Amino acid sequence: MVQAIPSLLALDFDGVICDGLIEYFQTAWQAYCRIWQPANPTPPEGLAEQFYRLRPVVETGWEMPVVLRSLLLGVSEAEILENWGAIAQAQIAADHLTPAQLSAAVDGYRDEWIAADLENWLSQHRFYPGMGDRLRNFLTSAVQVVIITTKEGRFVRQLLQLEQIDLPESHIFGKEQKQPKAETLRHLLQAEPNAHIWFIEDRLKTLQSIKPQPDLTPVQLFLADWGYNTRGDREVASQDDRIKLLSLEQFSQDFTHW
Repeated sequence: MVQAIPSLLALDFDGVICDGLIEYFQTAWQAYCRIWQPANPTPPEGLAEQFYRLRPVVETGWEMPVVLRSLLLGVSEAEILENWGAIAQAQIAADHLTPAQLSAAVDGYRDEWIAADLENWLSQHRFYPGMGDRLRNFLTSAVQVVIITTKEGRFVRQLLQLEQIDLPESHIFGKEQKQPKAETLRHLLQAEPNAHIWFIEDRLKTLQSIKPQPDLTPVQLFLADWGYNTRGDREVASQDDRIKLLSLEQFSQDFTHW
């Protein structure tokens, strides 16, 4: 039985708290241009919207420009959603590229952008509707809030500050932790064995990787249906006995409605 109220609420950042699709596309396009050097440096009309719809298939940053490459070569959105892993590997093999080369292009452009104009880079992110108010309310409640994310902690802190959310630095577990989210949850549970931890994540695979780990059974798992996931992911979650599908409307309500 799910505890009525968590004592510790763990949240993913991108796709749960913050929508970074605008930044993702701009970075992906610039990386694409560096690698494939198109004659026209302006992205075709509608490409960004296609990318937004396909963002759920991306597990690692190097895949983002490959999504664009595949679309521009005529691969359909349906094919990408159905068989992205095989498509991505075949595409980089055909272009004689490696994930490391693609990552260097993505990270290199992003680092240059941040160094040149951090304020502009931060402005490409949007908090989901009502998220700022909800987090501020949590911070004045008895519920402890932590963020577990693959984004660098320093950027999470800056984006939270823009929303006037003062979360202690020790409550942000970012990319610099260099460990799976399951391991961070394990450490939190070990530190507070009696804690009732609820974890909200937008990637179904992440939740599915946590689900079979016996020592993490006390952690209640939620899939944020407003994040970077597909209809198929949401259908799977809705039938899962351990993973609960959560809407943004529910998130804004009392825990008894989750």
